[in-house]
Parts: sequence; structure tokens; C-alpha cells
Amino acid sequence: MNKADTSSFTVVIAIDGPAASGKSTVARALAARLGYRFLNSGDLYRAITWNCLSQDVDCRNVGAVASAVGNSHVEIGCDGTDYYPVVDGADPRAHLREQVVNANVSPVSAVPAVRYILSAAIRVHAQGRQTVVEGRDIGSAVFPETPYKFYIDAPAQVRQRRRRDQGQTEEIAKRDFIDSTRSTDPLTIAPGATVIDTSTLDVEGVVAAMVEKICAQGLVFDRTRR
Repeated sequence: MNKADTSSFTVVIAIDGPAASGKSTVARALAARLGYRFLNSGDLYRAITWNCLSQDVDCRNVGAVASAVGNSHVEIGCDGTDYYPVVDGADPRAHLREQVVNANVSPVSAVPAVRYILSAAIRVHAQGRQTVVEGRDIGSAVFPETPYKFYIDAPAQVRQRRRRDQGQTEEIAKRDFIDSTRSTDPLTIAPGATVIDTSTLDVEGVVAAMVEKICAQGLVFDRTRR
């Protein structure tokens, strides 16, 4: 990308990584630093999971989940700085971190129809916008063409401790296995992605490394923002 005003262009910064790697925190901080908006793609999958559970859909029944998502209307709303999911007109944000959602989001996320519908919605929404998008397949499958790709990681034991400190009981090793072995768009390091280990860096340090990288790639933004 040439060094020019990007206000009228689509710019996507893709941030991928496993559960509890810190990608949501650093993605939101990076978006604030750049003056972009932030989209947590995982919240879309959690919203679909919550919607399935609300309809008593068996989240391990691929056909039932595919039918439910196919009959649902998924939108992406905005609260001023962050994008968030809206499913069938409902705002599910208060329910996205509930234990029952944690327990079912992996099998729902592995359904090809779910990934196809949500990936398409994210692509359409990003057009003409400047967005930091985080997830597990953003740089590898949703926006493979973006030059701005990062993979945020940390050892499994560090990530498990983070989940425990958050009061959650999600099994990191199990989640990693499901995410990395699913047949459709598995968790992987996208070609060309910059890998950053967050186990010894604070948020400010990670964001600084990201800013240095994207500036070297020619992305122009308001450097006076803090």
C-alpha cells in the first residue's frame, strides 16, 4: 500500500491466535491506537452458539446447527468503537461468556455452514472501513489478502492460568485441539503473519511491536493518537 490517506480504503489488520492468548485485549488496544474500530469475530460464533442454545438446538448436531444458522439473520452493530453481533434483532452480548456458551462454541464454530456465513458477513462489513479484526482464521481464511497479519500466542499453561484468573473453567488444551483440527478453516499461522508471544509482554509492548511492523509496511495513520 502506498503511503497515502487510507480514510476511503478498506484496511483490515488481522489478528489470530488460540484461546486466552491475549489477542482480544491487544486488538482492541491497537484499534484505539490507530483510530480504527474493533471486531471480535469470536463473539459472532458465540452469538450463534447462544442463539442455538436459546432454540434448544443440539450444538453437536451439525445438520441442526447448520439449519439454525441458515434460518437466522446475523448483523454487525456498532457502539461507537467496537462492532458486536446482533442475531435475529437481539443483542446477545450479556450472554457471550456464559459457561454454557463456552462449552458449546467449539463444536458450533466447526460447522462449515457457520464459518461460511459468518466469514461472508465479516468480509462484507469490512468493505470501505478500517478495522482490526481478531479471531482464529482471519489472516488465513477470511482476509488472506491483507498484508497486515499477526498471530498472538502464549504457552498453554499461561493461557490456562489467564482463563482461571478470569473466573472461567474453559479447558485450553481441549479448545486448542478442536480449533486446530477442524476440517474447515482450522487455527493456523497465516502465511506472512508476524508471530508475537504475549507471555512476557504487556499490552503496551505488544501494541508497540504491531505499530512498528505496520508502519514498516507503509500503513499511514495519525501517530499523535494515544
